[in-house]
Amino acid sequence: MQKKTYLILASRLVPPSWKYLPTLTRNKVKRTFAVKKNNKFLFILSPPYCGSTMFNELISTSKAVSVNNSFGTREGQTLPKVRKIMFNDNRWNEDIDFNWKIIKRQWLKYWDITHPILLEKSPPNIIRTKSLLKVFNPSFFIVFYRNPYAHCESLMRRENYTASDAAEFAIQCLKYQMENILYLPNHIQVSYEHLVDTPEETIQRIQKFIPELNDLNHLQSFSAHNYMSKSMGIENLNTDKINKLAEKDIKAINQVFSKNLAVLNFFEYDLVKSKYSA
Repeated sequence: MQKKTYLILASRLVPPSWKYLPTLTRNKVKRTFAVKKNNKFLFILSPPYCGSTMFNELISTSKAVSVNNSFGTREGQTLPKVRKIMFNDNRWNEDIDFNWKIIKRQWLKYWDITHPILLEKSPPNIIRTKSLLKVFNPSFFIVFYRNPYAHCESLMRRENYTASDAAEFAIQCLKYQMENILYLPNHIQVSYEHLVDTPEETIQRIQKFIPELNDLNHLQSFSAHNYMSKSMGIENLNTDKINKLAEKDIKAINQVFSKNLAVLNFFEYDLVKSKYSA
């Protein structure tokens, strides 16, 4: 993997610390009286802006699941006392690791350990899976990814990336995910496209992977942020997003993607042709 630092420039909205007090109080009481369960740590490994918040909401519909953060983008990296460690300018620097023992102790305060599945989905986790394996046992991974053109559109619109920078970041994320697919134990891969186009089939695959998730409900509306800024059901937004890309942007993106065809082929994505090609 390339030794480059990719930085998401704009900070996301982070809830104030007081919002978490009811969760912390409830979980502390439960830990006092609960019989210890054999928890499974389930990580959704996903780049930012690929639909992972909606996916997190979907997995959280199961009564077997406790998510460590139910606010905003639902990421453990933004929790109080964890933010300073994880949610900083170094979070996309693959040469820098975190103190995962401290992070785990904090996350366990936010997870309800009376639930068998403990869910987490901070995007920079995709470059630190070896560390996650060492500290969280047993750990299970859903490697999640999305059409890189749709990914680029989100990066350009929400983080003000240039088309070239967005393409470089999107390809680098796919390279990280390719390595995770090739080398991670206890994982399945799920694309955004398969999830939104065939939700029942995808859920069956997930339930085979984690049998405790036998009550997932994909028919409800989800409040995850999307460019429409409204709650909605599971719906494929790729075409609308790709159509928003200007011709010059597609050309700039293709200059990067054409040098990484092996990566695109691995995930079964094709180059998008010019809007004005015959």
